[in-house]
This record gives sequence, structure tokens and C-alpha cells, in this order.
Amino acid sequence: MPEDAANATIADLAKALNARLDGIVAGMAELVVREIEFYRSTVVSPKELQEALRRSVDFLLTHLADPGLASVDVSAPHANGRKRALQGAPLPEVLRVYRLSFAYFWSQLLAEAQDFGESATRALLMSATRVWALSDIYSSALTDSYREAVAERMVETDRRRSALVAALLDGQAAGGDTGWELARTLGFPYQGRFVVLMAEAAVAAESPLPGLEARLRALDVASAWRAQSGHEIAVLSLARKQPPATVVAAVRDCATGRVGVSPVYHQLDHTESALRYAQVALESLTPGVAEVRQLDDTPLTELVMSNLDTTRRAVNRVLGGLLSLPEGERTTLLATARAWLKAHGSAAEAAQVLYCHENTVRYRIRRLEEYLRGPLDDPTIIAELALALNAVGTFPTLLEQRSLRQPAGPRPVVQQVQAPGTRGAAAVRTEGV
Repeated sequence: MPEDAANATIADLAKALNARLDGIVAGMAELVVREIEFYRSTVVSPKELQEALRRSVDFLLTHLADPGLASVDVSAPHANGRKRALQGAPLPEVLRVYRLSFAYFWSQLLAEAQDFGESATRALLMSATRVWALSDIYSSALTDSYREAVAERMVETDRRRSALVAALLDGQAAGGDTGWELARTLGFPYQGRFVVLMAEAAVAAESPLPGLEARLRALDVASAWRAQSGHEIAVLSLARKQPPATVVAAVRDCATGRVGVSPVYHQLDHTESALRYAQVALESLTPGVAEVRQLDDTPLTELVMSNLDTTRRAVNRVLGGLLSLPEGERTTLLATARAWLKAHGSAAEAAQVLYCHENTVRYRIRRLEEYLRGPLDDPTIIAELALALNAVGTFPTLLEQRSLRQPAGPRPVVQQVQAPGTRGAAAVRTEGV
């Protein structure tokens, strides 16, 4: 059969199908609803489904009736793909609708050709390639528009989430309905177990924590991120039974630069304060080294963080002379002080931690007392020392501070001695120990 004759026959078949278009669309819709569960929901109404199916049939019939059209109009599949994406319909289900409806359309076209006679059936077989090509064009246009819409929606969602995280970090969601609304939008509980990460990018334009999101999902940890110049900040919502140490270990495995981690906090509108902890933890690490640090949530830590200038002055007043010692001696005395305090003043227990003799600990404590404002049997002096050690632990750069007002050596010791040529009268002599 000549091609022109075959095309004319196919055009006649298209016109015949067009005459009973309503019945064909109704049959397609019934098949789709029966076979695909998603379309039995209320997301896509029966009327909307039939309208979409009618447009797809119109697309095929138009191009079959006039094979000489200069271009193929894909506006219908493009609009349908976009709409389904915005409705949240799964792409496999959307494409399955088209496969089912096209198979139904082909069966109707074949039945019509058989009614026309043998020559119409041969013409349809000759034109099968063109029919299937139209089907492929339609499904490709639908898929492309669906994916474009999904990509746009993801960008919009990321921007929205980033804005919400910014609101949390800036303290704009301070309780009330606003905090609950942010929590619901981010998919977080309002009250739960949270931490804030601040990660420094070792290389510009590269993630400082590559692969962490996948690790967090495996740990059932939800996350929301905000990118800043040189940093990434994340708010993590921990699973109820997830140990924070497991999450910190995952962060450590992925870190390419410095990462500060806040203590665990329990209400989402406390995120602004938690960010401060994460920032301080990051800044306390050595620049250029991939390290992770989580600050402890203690009253002393909070006091140290409240005012850095005041903290610096307090450290210099408590440890001023000690800070001027050579690094090795200073480090030894500070380590001994920490171990002694942690052992509640027991030289024996501190010695076990420091791997030395307990008499060595006692000697170092006496040496340390020379640089303090009093002996370590004074509760006030112990409190000052604990505060200073917590401060330099939180801000190691304070160890580099020098106070010109503080003496470089040990504190002076005042002794009562009898001066020559006096009878019981006391004179004062000051010695450095």
C-alpha cells in the first residue's frame, strides 16, 4: 500500500475515534483507577484525571489525522508532567498511567481498523512506527517537565529550609507558635534532643562534611543546613535513643576541617545559644587541622563564654605568673591541676592518671600554689582555679595571653623574722619562693 494511501486511512481512523472520544477517555480512566492505587486517592480527582487523559488522546489523534504537521505540540504532556510533580505523584506511577492509557488507545485504534477492513489493518501496521514515536515523544516531554518541576521545588524547599534555619540561629523563633511552626516545617519536634554543628570549609566551594547527610540518615538523625561564606551550619535532631557520641563520631569521620559541636539541648528555640557553643568550640581548635570538638554544658562553661574580655582578665588574675612559664613546665602544672581537681584533691588518684608517683603530684601542687592567690586548702582558691582551667580549656588561646600587671614569678611569701638587735620586735621580710 502506498504511503499516502496509508496516511489517509490512518487519518480516517483518527476521525472515527474522535467521534467516540468521551467513551474512550472514560474507559481509560476506569482502567487507571482500577490498576493504580495512587489515583484512587483524592490527590487527583476523577474529573482532573479524565481531562488529562483527554489531552493525551487529543495529542495522538491530532498528529495521526494530520501527519504533515511541521512540529509536534508537546504543551499538553509538559503541563501534565509539571502538575503531577507539584501534586507529589510518583513519577513511575505517572508514566504507568500513560503506558496503560496508550495500550488502551492502541487496542481501540486496532479494533477500529479491523472494522474498516483488511486494508485499514495493513495501513495501521505500516504506520505503527509513527504511532509509537508519538507515544515516545509524549512520555519524554512529560518526564522532562516532571523532573524540571521537581528540581525547582527542591531548590525552593532548600531555600525555605535555609531561611527557617537562619531564623532559628538568629533567635527569631523564640517560643510560642512561631517556634512550633518552624519545627513542623523542618520536620523536627519542638522538644527533643538537638545539637548544632559549625563546620569550617577547608577548601572554598567544597563541603566541609562530605557524606555526612547520608551517615546521619542511617543513624535516624534529621538535619537542616545553612551555608555561609567559609562555613556550613547544621541543626541536628537526634533520635530518642541515639547516643550523641555516635553522632559526633560520624561527624569526625567526615570532617575535612575544624568542626564545633554544641552540647545537646532540648528545645528548638534554644538554637541561638547552642550556635554560640558550636562557634566557640570551633574557634578553640587549631587552624588548618581537621578536628571536632563538643563543649560540655556546665555552669562554668556558660560563665566562661558569657564575656571573653572578663574571662581573659580573670584568667590572668588567677594564673598570671603561671602563664609566663616555659610551655613544658606550664603544661605539666596545668595537667596536674586538672587531674588533682578531678580526683577531688587525692594525690594518689591523680598520680594514677598522670602515671607518676603521688609525691610528685604533691610537689607539683605545692609548686602550683606558688602562682595562685592562696593555698589549695582554701575553697575560694579551688573555685578560682577550676574556673580558670575551664576557661583555658574552652579558649586555649588564653594560654597565649600575657598580663603586664601580673608578676612573672611566684607570689611573694611574707614571713615574720626577728631583726638583729631587737627584743621580740618583729620585722617583715619578703622572699620569693
